[in-house]
Parts: sequence; C-alpha cells; structure tokens
Amino acid sequence: MIRCICVDDEAYASTLLKAYIEKVPFLQFAGSTTSPIEALGWVSEGRCDLVFLDIQMPELTGLQFLKLAGNRCKVILTTAYPEYALDGYEHDVVDYLLKPIAFDRFLKAAQKAQAQLQPAKAAPIGGFPDPLVPAAPVPDYMFVKGESKNKFLRVNYSDILFIEGLKNYVSLYLPQQRVVTYQTLRDLEEQLPQPPFYRVHKSYIISIDKVRMVDGNTLYIQDKEIPLGETYRDNFFRLIREKEQGGRQS
Repeated sequence: MIRCICVDDEAYASTLLKAYIEKVPFLQFAGSTTSPIEALGWVSEGRCDLVFLDIQMPELTGLQFLKLAGNRCKVILTTAYPEYALDGYEHDVVDYLLKPIAFDRFLKAAQKAQAQLQPAKAAPIGGFPDPLVPAAPVPDYMFVKGESKNKFLRVNYSDILFIEGLKNYVSLYLPQQRVVTYQTLRDLEEQLPQPPFYRVHKSYIISIDKVRMVDGNTLYIQDKEIPLGETYRDNFFRLIREKEQGGRQS
C-alpha cells in the first residue's frame, strides 16, 4: 500500500482527494492537513510515501515544500493554476493535477506514482495485472469549477454534447444548458474518457455518440455546427469506421 497525505488549505479539495484515495486499492489515506509545516513533520517521520500537495498555501508554498522535503517522498501537485506546471516538473514531481480534478485523471497520476514506488507491482511479469488487486471503478461524471472559488459543478459525461475552448475558459454544451469553467481545452481533454470524447478541431471536443450528421468538414450535433479541422479529419473518419465495424460485429 502507498501511504498518502493531502496538504491543501481548501477543505473541499482534501475531502475530494480522500474520497479518491479510498477508491484506489493500492493507495492508503494517511491523513490531511492545511499546514505544510505539519506535513513536513510527517514526511520527516516517515509517515507517508506520497503527498498530494497544493501550490498556493500560507506559511509555505508548494514549491518551497518540495525544496525542504527533498527526496524523502513522492509528490503530486494539485492546483488551479496551470502556469506552475513547469516549475513543478523541474522539481521531479510525479504528476501535476489541475483543479477541479476528475477521478480518471487522478487515477492516471496514482498509477504513475505506483510505477515509481512499486515498480514490481506496477509492471508484473508477462505484463498481466495482478488478479488479486481489483480494478478501481471509473466514474461516469466529473466536477468542473464554477464561478466562485469554492463552487464545483457535477457534469455527467453522458450529458455533454460538445466542448468549445475559449482561451483559458471552456464552454460545455449540455442538452439544456451551457456550463463555462476556467480550464484549458487541453487539460480537459486529458480528463475526458476516450471514447466517446475526441478532439476534432483546435477549439472543439465532441462526444462522437452525439454526432447526427457529417457534411464535408462540418459536424452536426443537435442544431449546432462544429468545424472538423484538417489535422483531425483522417483520425475522425478512422474512428467512425472502427465504430461502425464494432457495431456490425456485435
């Protein structure tokens, strides 16, 4: 088991991470704190193997924490600010999770940590997974950051028609509403399950199940027209063919 602690000055963030940790069979929740100084004490005492660390905190920033902790633990950074990603990787962090954190993206980061901390378990002989370790359930929803700092909205994957990128914001189009959240399209693309979600343009991600018609370089989802970028065109039609073949075989 990989012992994990959460260091974040937002109670909601720690609560969400604790729930995620408890879903993953190879992770063990070992505590949470709003104080990076207290967390450094835990690291020094050898009470944890992996730290989920917020960057923007009082007392010490996450980057200052990394320098003081040295190599005594592995760290996954969690933050709402993508501009700190490069600094984090320069300190050899395992991964960088952008808030709001989707479970499938969290699981990917946890598997990276497992590969570094438990290489024998992460890559068993023959490449087959350990049958004694159950697969972690993957949720069918995600949380996106709302208008206020502590407001997060639950969005079911099945409700998403398409997503439009607007610089540092994205708009999620649902059947009855549009949700705007502070996040880049690239970060969101990493969180969404593929299939059914695919990038079809530098500014658009679509749910392939919601496409009702394709006309040249235009996709139609309900009454909306979505451009199909030239660099994404070949891959899109390959996916369509694979989906058709899969449907005929079933």
